[in-house]
Amino acid sequence: MILALEYHRSPARYLAAARLPGRLRPAAVPSLAPLRLSHRQPPGPPGPGWVRLRTVLSGICGSDLAMAAGKVSPYLGPLTSMPFVPGHEVLAELMDDVDGMPAGTRVVIDPVLPCRARGTGPCPSCASGHENRCDHVNAGRISSGLQTGFCADTGGGWSERLVAHRSQLHRVPESLPSERAVLAEPLACAVRSVRRIDVPRGTTIVVVGAGTVGLLTVLALRELTAAGPIIVIARHAGQRRRARALGATETIDPSAALRGLRRITGGSLVRPELGPGYLLGGADIVIDCTGGEGLDTALRLVRAGGTVLLSGMPSKPTDLTPAWYRELNVVGSYASRGADDFGAAIDLAAHDALDGFVDSVYPLTRWRDALSHALSAGRSGSVKIAFAPQNGGTPALHGEASSNAGGTDHLDREGAL
Repeated sequence: MILALEYHRSPARYLAAARLPGRLRPAAVPSLAPLRLSHRQPPGPPGPGWVRLRTVLSGICGSDLAMAAGKVSPYLGPLTSMPFVPGHEVLAELMDDVDGMPAGTRVVIDPVLPCRARGTGPCPSCASGHENRCDHVNAGRISSGLQTGFCADTGGGWSERLVAHRSQLHRVPESLPSERAVLAEPLACAVRSVRRIDVPRGTTIVVVGAGTVGLLTVLALRELTAAGPIIVIARHAGQRRRARALGATETIDPSAALRGLRRITGGSLVRPELGPGYLLGGADIVIDCTGGEGLDTALRLVRAGGTVLLSGMPSKPTDLTPAWYRELNVVGSYASRGADDFGAAIDLAAHDALDGFVDSVYPLTRWRDALSHALSAGRSGSVKIAFAPQNGGTPALHGEASSNAGGTDHLDREGAL
């Protein structure tokens, strides 16, 4: 038997969490979310090419928090199977030998579950190399699930064990610390985002949001493109400091976004009788990294004919009038595109500016504290919170955490590692 945190279908709990005011979510969501800590049989390999994994670390993603807080679109409902174990940002050890990698090798997982993993004939997307667009995510030898962490048959990182197909596995260099390696999956998503769009030399880019996704996107833009000024819209002082360390040219508080960007890019500020203002002029590219909360802002900051990139799961309705009137290019970016993106991500994970990104690690038994901490991470100064499922004891303060978070009092209170 293994310890696992399971997500069960519960419309009543889902809707109750969705109705919570934002200020109450960190305290109340962990109690309302349809999650249950349980002992269960470990998942077994469902077919050829599948291997067993022992979880080392698994991150808490913004999409996981949206799921717990009742903010996920019903569109994705048919692409999951219940009960599933969340956790798609996974660093694990192989329990079986596979493809020249002996048991005990550290690997990170590409969580996408495309045709190769499901044993189906390749759909058009998979045949063209776009496995993140797979049309067979509800077919084949495993149950529905757009990713590991949303599929009942594979397990997920919020448990002691899971299974994965060999095509999902990427070896971690021995020199890369575990706290950096667990960032590989969100880094691969950031790599995919910047590769989804054309970034001519000198392009002015605005990144809306400076949580994990936004900060890693800044790093990918600076390291992998010829972008010019990168302006980051960040709510908290700690986020602004990290954004500058990762290559941002300038950071702006959301309340001053319109005025600040007008100063940088020129143009004029227009204020309707109802609703927020917008720029005539603005940035060449604006990337929404808030999970949809900042999409309205992005549409109001980009120049006519510019590009708005969605690098997070949208979570609220948005007025799309700017997309029509200003002839904008609205582009989505989902997950990553396999080995090339993960190779670049593992290289980026060695960047010194990522030191201390994972500053708090919890055992599964403290899952309510972990979710509460993750929901308030921006205010506390934390970036990425993770589970260490093999750690069944009481966590202690990590040596790095006090210098990279919002103060040791908070971390001691949360029992962070």
